[in-house]
Amino acid sequence: MNAVFKALADPTRRRVLELLRQRPMSAGELSEHFAVSRPTMSAHFAVLREADLIEANKIGTTIIYQLKLSVLEDALLGFTQLFGIGTGERTSSDAAGVAQPKRTRKGADP
Repeated sequence: MNAVFKALADPTRRRVLELLRQRPMSAGELSEHFAVSRPTMSAHFAVLREADLIEANKIGTTIIYQLKLSVLEDALLGFTQLFGIGTGERTSSDAAGVAQPKRTRKGADP
């Protein structure tokens, strides 16, 4: 899970994942969306591959990247379970009687 959150910590890598959600893309296609050098993009791709969030398939001299959505889903599910989100379980702050901030909808009157 640490590798996934390290990968998600960078806005460029999050944008790469957003783009790959649409369809598989070549390294060149992805790089066109960013104002950084190709070596920098390669480093971002390496972090995403290390976290197992994308897979790379080489076709000739072209590398096609594809999102591995199931890995992202598993990491996020594990994170939510770690904190008891969506499980109905009380968190330690709930059990200790710590007041929770009120949540309001954006644009709603308080």
